[in-house]
Amino acid sequence: MDTDLTQVAEQLSQRLLERGLKIALAESCTGGWVAKILTDIAGSSAWFDRAFVSYSNAAKRQMLGVPERLLSQHGAVSAEVVEAMAQGALTFSDADVALAISGIAGPGGGREEKPLGTVWLAWACVGEAPVSKLYRFDGGRDAVRRQAVATALQGMIGRLDG
Repeated sequence: MDTDLTQVAEQLSQRLLERGLKIALAESCTGGWVAKILTDIAGSSAWFDRAFVSYSNAAKRQMLGVPERLLSQHGAVSAEVVEAMAQGALTFSDADVALAISGIAGPGGGREEKPLGTVWLAWACVGEAPVSKLYRFDGGRDAVRRQAVATALQGMIGRLDG
């Protein structure tokens, strides 16, 4: 069990529960890891609505309503797409808040402009524009994904704490 991730997930769950909010997720490169760490918490059904694991571009379009033009113009690993993913998670759920992750975890897929470890995260709240941020994480595939999960959870806490 990953104690650090569990502690951050528990902090987020407490904030969601205290505020009476539900969360939805849109995960790409993390493949459902955020959903797993959150639903490992007993009683998570009180504040966890659903997760979309949208690994392919087709899934991003079909499940989250990400416009093809954003994927074509900016690529799946971009502020525009991750913000659309977060908004789509809100639109297609009963959640009040959402987080989205899209990145290049490796070992392949990196380019000069988007090297391995490039991850975009976005956080959205009903009635507000999504906020996104670019990260460059170090290490292999598992390390990049783990850092993305931790940072996404911490970012959602920060967004809720204002």
